[in-house]
Amino acid sequence: MSRGDKSSYTDKQKRQASHIEESEKKKGRSEDSAERIAWATVNKHDGGGKKKKD
Repeated sequence: MSRGDKSSYTDKQKRQASHIEESEKKKGRSEDSAERIAWATVNKHDGGGKKKKD
């Protein structure tokens, strides 16, 4: 279960997290663990949620 508000993330960051999560699940990780790893990886690469400027 996701703990934080993901609305500040761009569509690209959400897609990246989804792909990472699916990959982690294929490796045998639990749902919660896979989601945690996915968002931690996105945060590591991009420094957290960033809305694109209008």
